[in-house]
Amino acid sequence: MTAVDASCDLVVALSNPETYGAGVDAVRVVETHISWVFLTGKIAYKVKKPVQLPFLDFSTLAARRQYCEEELRLNRRLAPEIYLDVVPIGGTAEKPLIGATPAIEYAVKMVEFPADARLDRVLARRELSRAEIAAFAERLAAFHRDLEPAPKSSDYGTSATVRRVAAENLEQSLAAGAIDEASADAFRGWFGQQDSHVDSLLGARVQAGAIRECHGDLHLENLIDWRDEIVAFDALEFDAALRFIDAIDEVAFLTMDLLAHRRSDVGFRFLNRYLEVTGDYSGVELLRYYMVHRALVRAKVRALSAGAAAARAYADLALQLCRPTQPTLFVTHGLSGSGKTTWTSELLAVLPAIRVRSDIVRKQQAGLGELDASGSPVGGGLYDESGNEHTYGVLADCAAAILRAGYDVIVDATFLRCGDRERFAALAADTGARFRILDFAADPETLRTRITARAARRNDPSEGTHDVLDWQLAHADALDADELAVTVRIDTETEAPAAIDANLVARVLGRGSE
Repeated sequence: MTAVDASCDLVVALSNPETYGAGVDAVRVVETHISWVFLTGKIAYKVKKPVQLPFLDFSTLAARRQYCEEELRLNRRLAPEIYLDVVPIGGTAEKPLIGATPAIEYAVKMVEFPADARLDRVLARRELSRAEIAAFAERLAAFHRDLEPAPKSSDYGTSATVRRVAAENLEQSLAAGAIDEASADAFRGWFGQQDSHVDSLLGARVQAGAIRECHGDLHLENLIDWRDEIVAFDALEFDAALRFIDAIDEVAFLTMDLLAHRRSDVGFRFLNRYLEVTGDYSGVELLRYYMVHRALVRAKVRALSAGAAAARAYADLALQLCRPTQPTLFVTHGLSGSGKTTWTSELLAVLPAIRVRSDIVRKQQAGLGELDASGSPVGGGLYDESGNEHTYGVLADCAAAILRAGYDVIVDATFLRCGDRERFAALAADTGARFRILDFAADPETLRTRITARAARRNDPSEGTHDVLDWQLAHADALDADELAVTVRIDTETEAPAAIDANLVARVLGRGSE
């Protein structure tokens, strides 16, 4: 009997509820091109197919056991409550015994979860909360932070490897019918134009230790909404080269998938929270490159599994991402409590844009957590002249990287000094970006009330106090005539961020009257 014949008999037997004993009334089978998953109601058993493909070899029992164990190891990092064990399957193909030895096969034993929990379906029902996507971004950031960097002597994440994988995937996408020849030519030209720029960026990422053993396949169909939090499963186990990647590549994958599902609002909330936690704004310069590649990966997979029409959304997104953009640099202007962060939290999802917050950057540069108190006196410590210069310098570096990547950027800081505003206006000019000032205004008594409420919540990085507000009122430089010409004034006493509409967005983008 061949391995294929034995597998067919085993699949039939494992599809029989009697194989699992009392408590299992029905078995549902889900098949992919490399595995079968047997769903028994509470427990799922994943069995790898005895196949040898260009990108993997499961042809021997020893190999299948090895990759089952690897799948368990990798997935227990992010989903320990789902991935339970690797179990032997003994007996015969016709009458298998789960957990018996000697093994004729192996399975990954998992907790079964509802199919409707898959994040693409949750998203379609518009049931994904902001808190959940932010919390997942924070967990992913912590996961990436705790991983050991790949050895710098390896080929993982190098320019040669990344460019080769992207080129191979492009040709595979064409062969799969995910894109046509004209699109393939356009992508070849675009990737070719990126080569010299990304070479140095990729080299710097390797040296910075950004290449780590990530999940490797972080898209919506590999995420579930499980017990009120987002959980990643089905990490890529069969090829270490596809798993040891730039952490920002992993972030790009999920961000891209959210864009492909027409949820840029969720995508940019996820992206922004990840960047806030990690401070990895330099990685944004590679974000578009990785997103184009990942869109073509999903286009290829969709074409192979469901035909060319199913790949269209991803192929179209990849082409859209290749088009030139003229980004806008937004700087906020306003006193403590004026609503800068509250409003830009809404605007970054609507525009969409990447935001850099001075309150977070300032503390990160000092080695503090977001909610840690610096103990700085008013106008001193982290907030003295030297501290301000350093913070605004870092903000400028982050903004420059984001603008070079072609994304709108919001720099959330008080910008009460004329010199700081001039510096960022010059940065916009140097990078060919538009420049806009978002001026947030409220009555001083309202500001004091908000500052008191914020302090009571203890959930915000801002260290603005009543004393800080008094200092700001005494030292702020007014906007001059040239600045007012590019300023959008937002009265946060009469307008609410939840009521952001097309007219306000047009004003912010400089396409409407004020």
